[in-house]
Amino acid sequence: MPRTPDEILRRLLELLLAKDMDAVADLWAQEGTAEFPFAAGAAPRRLAGREAVRGYLAGYPELMDVREIPPVTVHHTKRPDTIVVEFTAHGRTVRTEEPYQLDYITVITARDGLITHYRDYWSPLAAAAAAGELPDLLDSLRPEATQ
Repeated sequence: MPRTPDEILRRLLELLLAKDMDAVADLWAQEGTAEFPFAAGAAPRRLAGREAVRGYLAGYPELMDVREIPPVTVHHTKRPDTIVVEFTAHGRTVRTEEPYQLDYITVITARDGLITHYRDYWSPLAAAAAAGELPDLLDSLRPEATQ
């Protein structure tokens, strides 16, 4: 079982490539959170608890086929339980078969070998474009759609 934030990150990326979303969710503490500060449209901004993370990840392999994650950059903070990670995911969108590349900056805090807080900064525009859903995202951002 991974113990440090670095080990958890490596395991998370391995499981993502293996498309084992249940095992990815198992890396979260029971009350751990996931936040997506740049989320837009119908995408959640915050998930509370391992089971919420599991539900969020459940259909991911049917949307995005992540095939490669080139070497990541890990920045260690003054807190030994927290790292900041830069990485890129390469793959294809399942629905459109189009290739994509998505960049992420993620802050991971872990305790007792489990993620207690995961903050993921990704571009909702890039994700929607990769999924072939950019028009829907843009429509959801119009003032009349948010009322």
